[in-house]
Amino acid sequence: MLELGGIRVVTDPNWDAALGGLLPRVSAPGLAIEALPRLDAMLLTHAHADHLSFRSLDQLPQDIPLYAPPAVARWLWQRGYTHAVPIVPGETVTIGNVRLTAAAARHLGARYGVDRWRSAANMYLLDTNALSTLFAGDTALTNDTHRIVEEQLHQADRRLDLALLPIGHAPWWKRTSFRRGHLTAEDALTLFDRLDARLFVPYHWGTFHHVTSRAHDAIDALRGILPAFHRRDDVRILEPGHVLEVNTT
Repeated sequence: MLELGGIRVVTDPNWDAALGGLLPRVSAPGLAIEALPRLDAMLLTHAHADHLSFRSLDQLPQDIPLYAPPAVARWLWQRGYTHAVPIVPGETVTIGNVRLTAAAARHLGARYGVDRWRSAANMYLLDTNALSTLFAGDTALTNDTHRIVEEQLHQADRRLDLALLPIGHAPWWKRTSFRRGHLTAEDALTLFDRLDARLFVPYHWGTFHHVTSRAHDAIDALRGILPAFHRRDDVRILEPGHVLEVNTT
């Protein structure tokens, strides 16, 4: 959950006990769904089961906007989630005093593989006058991943405060194909450098085992290379339930 300027947002909410009903959750959610405070918005980046949980959506408020890529939003409407709101890359909406801007992620987000019309994936930039945060969903490392930040912040002579970036892991025989749609630990540090953000928080680890990797493989890989990273003191590794307060002064 993110809180900026008094506005509370959850990103890709998933409280499922198992991923796809097969791969069990290995750590409890950092915040019980019953303990959530009043929310102002929910953000969905794409349709994969680890990011879009219908069971979780059923337990969350149905009267607050649920922002998603257009094809995903249409699908949600068809399933009765009429609070889904389509948002396209480059579009900005206002939630209280937070400006929410969508950007295109490099990731095939189709739920079942054959539903390629649902493959679009978003990243989200949340910006107030005091704090800017990028939530990247799932994305690969590309030369233009940081373009949206440059367009929204750098022209105003401002800097990204917080980069929330996924980290993943794959065995050597799958590494090349994996990196076409995901960030490895090394890729995430490279993107953090390109974004020139003040702080980096890695996520997408420690929750579910995957078919070709264990839940903590990615964070173990990051911890292994972090001592040699020139900005290691600007990386914050948060265990589930831990809170990070970002000071803007």
